Amino acid sequence: MQAATQPYTQAPQPYQQPHGGPGPAQLSPSLAAMSLQSSTPEALRVVNLLQERNLLPPTPIPAPAPCLPQDLQKLNCNPEVFRCTLTSIPQTQSLLNKAKMPLGLLLHPFKDLSVNTSPSVSAYRKSISHHCTLLFPEEFMYNPVSRSYGEPHKRPEVQNATIEFIAPSEYMLRPPQPAVYLFVLDVSHNAVETGYLNVFCQSLLENINALPGDSRTKVGFITFDSTIHFYNLQEGLSQPQMLIVSDIEDIFLPTPDSLLVNLNECKELVQDLLKSLPNLFEKTMETQSALGSALQAAFKLLSPTGGRMSVFQTQLPNLGVGALQSREDPNQRASAKDIQHLSPATDFYKKLALDCSGQQVAVDLFLLSAQYCDLASLGCISRYSAGSVYYYPSYHHQHNPAQVERFQKDLKRYLTRKIGFEAVMRIRCTKGLSIHTFHGNFFVRSTDLLSLPNVNPDAGFAVQMSIEENLDEMQVVSFQAALLYTSSKGERRIRVHTLCLPVVSSLSDIFSGADVQAITGLLACMAVDRSVTASLSDARDAMTNAAIDSLTSYRQSVLTIQQPGLLAPACLRLFPLFILALLKQKAFRTGTSTRLDDRVFAMCQLKYQPLAYAMLMIHPALYRVDDLTDEGALNINERTIPQPRVLQLSVEKLSREGAFLMDAGIVMYLWIGRNCHPNFLTQVLGVPSYAAVPDNLYLLPELDTAESQRTRAFIGWLRDQRPFYPSLHVIRDESQLKASFMQNMIEDRTESALSYYEFLLHLQQQISK
Repeated sequence: MQAATQPYTQAPQPYQQPHGGPGPAQLSPSLAAMSLQSSTPEALRVVNLLQERNLLPPTPIPAPAPCLPQDLQKLNCNPEVFRCTLTSIPQTQSLLNKAKMPLGLLLHPFKDLSVNTSPSVSAYRKSISHHCTLLFPEEFMYNPVSRSYGEPHKRPEVQNATIEFIAPSEYMLRPPQPAVYLFVLDVSHNAVETGYLNVFCQSLLENINALPGDSRTKVGFITFDSTIHFYNLQEGLSQPQMLIVSDIEDIFLPTPDSLLVNLNECKELVQDLLKSLPNLFEKTMETQSALGSALQAAFKLLSPTGGRMSVFQTQLPNLGVGALQSREDPNQRASAKDIQHLSPATDFYKKLALDCSGQQVAVDLFLLSAQYCDLASLGCISRYSAGSVYYYPSYHHQHNPAQVERFQKDLKRYLTRKIGFEAVMRIRCTKGLSIHTFHGNFFVRSTDLLSLPNVNPDAGFAVQMSIEENLDEMQVVSFQAALLYTSSKGERRIRVHTLCLPVVSSLSDIFSGADVQAITGLLACMAVDRSVTASLSDARDAMTNAAIDSLTSYRQSVLTIQQPGLLAPACLRLFPLFILALLKQKAFRTGTSTRLDDRVFAMCQLKYQPLAYAMLMIHPALYRVDDLTDEGALNINERTIPQPRVLQLSVEKLSREGAFLMDAGIVMYLWIGRNCHPNFLTQVLGVPSYAAVPDNLYLLPELDTAESQRTRAFIGWLRDQRPFYPSLHVIRDESQLKASFMQNMIEDRTESALSYYEFLLHLQQQISK
């Protein structure tokens, strides 16, 4: 069921070979060339982008299936877990250079899946097609479970696309660590004002029995303002004891043994603390924030075991180590020139993150703030320790109920989702291919080993590759991602994902295997790096050039008949649209007012989110929802889920008579037309007229009408498939958020950006130079 859910990701449907014969991979090269000439696969159908205006498919776009024999096709894991930008690998680097498309892998390695767990290899004894014997580099010959060299096709990961082993003891440097959770909470005046503390304490109380772990699980708490407060939760105390350390220059642990305690043995004290914390600080006048010292204290506390540090921060840290000054000039938010301060102001947070990584500690940052917090600096603490960043701009318990709801839902998932501790990930590929750049949150320990003190099911990664040696001896190459981790129950496990792809020698075959979404996702990661190391304008130029260069190469080297227009192969027909969408995305846009933290967070998201979610943040999905029907609906767990068609992101697709839902990944907008049918207003929104739609409506009433049930089922289904909780904003023409909704209309022109048609003309001009 999962496969068909995400907008933009479905179970792979192979491009149908129109001639019905075998795909090129099964034929000798000369026959393959003949078969390709006699009929063009759908992927290579020539599309003139200037003439075909409605290119967006009405349903989610599937990942292209590689051109492989069926027995090898079966060995590939789900494309949501592992996919390549090119499903046909060029034989040589010079051929790849000629195609002008990036080669890389996108991974979602710890995604919630049902995985085959194999305690031993003997369970899998089935032979594998002779194609596979070409695949195995030396290390494939070694079987880690039987500890012998031998027949590679008996290795379970070669027979199942995703497999999990229980690791033998030589995979451990020390006994597996327990699950350890340390919460570090900002309790300054600013923090108390936002009201987040009540929500956090309530959420942890509700979910305390669902924290992943076993009888060894430990928890601890630190709060901070201008001083650091520890909590002694030792068994036998009648109530938690607060210990204050005010010398923040020289942090020490007041009672090292009773600050991280066994959750089962001390549960009542922990619950007492959570019930009393919000009241402890409600009258505070402390405005300062010694975040750096609090992090140092937390690091000291977690170092002996490793574990997870969850940090909640509501303002710019302004005291002690790691103190920051505001670097944002509000007048520069809409600048069309280069954007300053995208890189960290200090290396304090990166250095501390690397120390954490060395001790198997990951840091997750929850930033709940109405003012500038310098996420470019603070985010380093998570980025290099393999943590994640959650950001709730303008968080306030009264003025912003939609953010509160999002925070509650995100926290519940965060506290209860599965987690892997002290993990490393290695990506291997057939000899001749090499990996040179990684994207995501981690520290690269050696050339191909990523250190992940924690691994969570919501983290995505990407890698760029090059072809070091000619692959002309190979028909197929293989890629493998192996993740070694400790489960929350203290088991050492290895999860392995495998991907096989054909090797081709012609540019037309490379183009026909292009995966336009994977290419877009990888280019977004590369552009984020470029913005920080060079400049935003460099990154924007590089993205535009990516579209120009690949379409120029296609025109010059693949097209046999030259014709006027802006021509693309069908598989790349959405490439210019996605590039324009990136140029208009919060991370990269210029000339539109964008808060610096919002921009930096958008960049973090593009690097960290698995492709399915990143694509929605790049190119949102727009649906008309005032006329939902059961025609073509899905039936999931007794619920009927309507399936409206995806519309182009242009105002001309809107109608005053309708209601339209825009799903932008982390946020959804429900736009109500001025003359929307009264039936929708009464049956779905529960209001008598357009004028009666309240200003900041973020919940749909649960009405007992068919229309209400359909609308809520559809929105609920979209939300259910992602690990974070998108808030919903119902908007009218007068709403403040109308501008944000309209900014996502990528195909329309704005004061500072081209329309899609103008962008196509610009590309054509450059290509025909």
